[in-house]
Amino acid sequence: MTIEQRESGNELSPGTRIRAAQYVRMSTEHQRYSTENQADAIARYAAQRGFAIVRTYADHGKSGLRLDGRDALKRLIDDVRSGATDFNAVLVYDVSRWGRFQDADESAYYEYICKGAGINVHYCAEQFENDGSLSATIIKGMKRAMAGEYSRELSAKVFAGQCRLISLGFRQGGIAGFGLRRQLLDEHRAPKAELARGMHKSLQTDRVVLVPGPPEEVALVRRMYRMFLTDGMTERQIADALNSEGVHTDLGRPWTRGTVHQVLTNEKYAGNNVYNHVSFKLKQKRVINPPEMWVRAEGAFAPVVDMTLFLAVRRIVEERHRRWSDPEMLAGLKTLLSERGWLSGLVIDERDDMPSTSAYRSRFGSLLEAYRLIGYTPRRDYHYIDINRRLRALHPELVQATLAEIRTLGGTVHVDPETDLVHVNDEFTISIVLSRSMQTATGALRWKIRLDAGLQPDVTVVVRMDPANRDALDYYLLPRLDTHTPCLRVGEDNGVSLDSYRFESLDYLFHLAARSPVRGAA
Repeated sequence: MTIEQRESGNELSPGTRIRAAQYVRMSTEHQRYSTENQADAIARYAAQRGFAIVRTYADHGKSGLRLDGRDALKRLIDDVRSGATDFNAVLVYDVSRWGRFQDADESAYYEYICKGAGINVHYCAEQFENDGSLSATIIKGMKRAMAGEYSRELSAKVFAGQCRLISLGFRQGGIAGFGLRRQLLDEHRAPKAELARGMHKSLQTDRVVLVPGPPEEVALVRRMYRMFLTDGMTERQIADALNSEGVHTDLGRPWTRGTVHQVLTNEKYAGNNVYNHVSFKLKQKRVINPPEMWVRAEGAFAPVVDMTLFLAVRRIVEERHRRWSDPEMLAGLKTLLSERGWLSGLVIDERDDMPSTSAYRSRFGSLLEAYRLIGYTPRRDYHYIDINRRLRALHPELVQATLAEIRTLGGTVHVDPETDLVHVNDEFTISIVLSRSMQTATGALRWKIRLDAGLQPDVTVVVRMDPANRDALDYYLLPRLDTHTPCLRVGEDNGVSLDSYRFESLDYLFHLAARSPVRGAA
């Protein structure tokens, strides 16, 4: 019996039972029956204690470390705060299902919000009554601390296991990269199959290594190294050359300075397996680790480029990124100003012989402070202009790519030359807009979405750009019936009323537009 069946089958006479909501959570998609088992225990508890379960909030495959991504718990808290609840209690399997927050006070805070609204939280599998007594408070505090400690211990064990696998030459997560592919091995290191993008190993004893990709991609990677080392081309010049030839990255996108730089500096192309560049333990804070903390296995994979060639390229890159003194950084900025006549973040970042804008911000506190030290006062935000120019150039590329994908799936599309609305299968219209990422003074990210209320497309496809405004971060498919304002201001998390329309890719749109042939009846 499913959660929904149990909920709908709880038909009781009015006034005989207390209306309650249940919250269930499982950490990974592999715990297929976890929420069902929790719901069974909660149903037994409800029957014994006189509760009628009228609503279910379920987070499937969500970590309990943070509130981020746990849409069901967010919705529960939002409902409680707004007073839009039709229940007087929340039933949870145990303290750890409510959350494994690293700060035990955070778990207590969300429970306190419920309690303040007159809604008590009951932990159905715990050996204490959550009645506010001294003993219950002490035990509950210990349980919360233990739930967080369990995650810390598990994280340490998982990290140790990952490090060992890296040292043995096995790949740990992440896409292969241009010119490489992921090869699945069995427990005896015998090849089994090539893993396509999005595929994962299914057996615990299987392992993954990197192998050279198609010959044409391998040849192109080696050519990029020659262009950099022999021809003296910069990463930006290499990217421009590849784009002019119509060559795309492994993700089907145009090349950028950053994507070329990644190919030229990642040791996997020389056959080395390197791990722990960046830590994001317990989902708390992303940390860039120093080289002495990296875990490596040299010669783990078949190299795409010779190690001598790779080291020669890396020496040049490291020289460009050597630590500059303050006077050197300001002198470089003055030289660039004299050459260009104005400065912007984009102009600085496109120079290969200068520190990046992030280096200037880190050293001097802000880019404007560095400008002030060399006596330069920008008349306006040229960085903003450059970003908008780049987004305007990106928009038609994105539209054409979307149209091509719909046609590939059998759909028909045409663009109205007067309105630029895209008509899909003569059934509905879409408008594609790009939303620029902006950073507030406190470091938070914001996006401003302008909707064309006059054209009234059936679906507005909003492409939310990443913090660098170079690639798509995610997508919002906003239907006209639920969109009643010409302008939306959104943050990183916006609640279920808006984020229910958020998608990681445009696959759902393509699914709506796809057409399948129907065989005629004889």
